[in-house]
Amino acid sequence: MSTGIIIRRVRTEDWQRLRDIRLDALRDPLAAVAFLETHEQAAARPDEFWQDRTTRAATDPHVAQFVAEAEDGEWLGSMTGLVERAGGDGALAGDVVEVDQVHVVGVYVRPRARGTGLALDLLRTVQEWAWSLAEPRVERVRLFVHEDNPRAEAMYRKAGFEHTGVALPVPGGGDGREIELAVRRG
Repeated sequence: MSTGIIIRRVRTEDWQRLRDIRLDALRDPLAAVAFLETHEQAAARPDEFWQDRTTRAATDPHVAQFVAEAEDGEWLGSMTGLVERAGGDGALAGDVVEVDQVHVVGVYVRPRARGTGLALDLLRTVQEWAWSLAEPRVERVRLFVHEDNPRAEAMYRKAGFEHTGVALPVPGGGDGREIELAVRRG
């Protein structure tokens, strides 16, 4: 990680900054393929949505959003972990959750911080949070990557994630497939 950058969990008062980095991510042509909503959809959401989302990401024991904050206060990236319980429905149609796990979502690093290792640092932070949970005891951390996003896939594989053999259609009739990668508890 770069000097002067801290990675921390979001706080409830961060809701406007959380909204802003999400909207920036959805406007980013290289990152937009990773998200299941459009900038227009997210921008139309009321402040209460962003406040509730941030409060949950800051306080819920089964959801945690982390941000990478530069010395000057700029948020350089963000990543969220969601607990998924065995036997429940997964994130995408046809997705089955077989073990208690954490699903990594909302991955974004600003263009100026890409290639610096920041995404790996955020990913390690989410994994450490996942492995620290006592209830449920998480057996694996997983994520989906769009088949047309080889740069992101390479980063996940560098972090130890492996293909699981699961490939699902992009929700909402989008083009392509979402490929599942996971790392099991060591």
